[in-house]
Amino acid sequence: MRRTRSETKSNRNLDDDPQTTAAPSSSRISFRARKIPRLTLTNKAPSSTIAKPLTFEGEMEIALNHLRNADPLLAPWIDTLNPPQLNNNHTPFFSLIKSIISQQLSNKAAHAIESRFVSLCGGLVSVLPDVVLSLSPQQLRHVGISGPKASYLHDLASKYDTGVLSDSSILEMDDDTLSERLTSVKGIGPWSVHMFMIFTLHRPDVLPVGDLVVRRGVERLYGLKALPKPSQMETLCRKWKPFSSVASWYMYRLVEAKGVLPNATVTQQ
Repeated sequence: MRRTRSETKSNRNLDDDPQTTAAPSSSRISFRARKIPRLTLTNKAPSSTIAKPLTFEGEMEIALNHLRNADPLLAPWIDTLNPPQLNNNHTPFFSLIKSIISQQLSNKAAHAIESRFVSLCGGLVSVLPDVVLSLSPQQLRHVGISGPKASYLHDLASKYDTGVLSDSSILEMDDDTLSERLTSVKGIGPWSVHMFMIFTLHRPDVLPVGDLVVRRGVERLYGLKALPKPSQMETLCRKWKPFSSVASWYMYRLVEAKGVLPNATVTQQ
């Protein structure tokens, strides 16, 4: 699923322009391949303290019906566009790695650097905390990862290595606890956490108040005279609860369509 990487400066972790030199073969490290489990959110009900993910059977339809009834201005968009298709085959750890690497980069540049990083680690199954910790800033720079981002990756891997974070604990944390824990990692701010919750964990009630595109969508949907401030978003979008994530997804589509409702249903990737 395509997503827009936009955020206000206050929510960004500023980074240097990445180096784009491909890693020489001598910088690769050989590691024995280790199989890691894929993240699966649809086969198991979550803890009773955590809302069911949007990929849980029937949850997306419940969300769409709620939003149709709660927001008459949003309803035509829901009825015209195909619903969100949320897919993710990566572990939380690798998804967070991707989030750090992609900061302030185009999709094409981020994908190229990510591919070189995975190769440096020895393959996707070897992108593990201990492997990341073993890579020097110089090795990471060879594949296009700047010094600041290298420190962010090491901090994330260190928190996994010491048990502050783990894939299993992330799946069991409520939204507030997860946000607090993830923003303790260098280079991960509120916007990155919101995107991770929506597109990796498929949490249903996440409102990325600092996302410029979502704010622009709200401005156009409600015919506001100015872009709403992040502090105004909670009030303006309260009617979307408890499915703010889905409504936010539609704001991306609304902005892509320049606020003009398509005449026919279109397929969203």
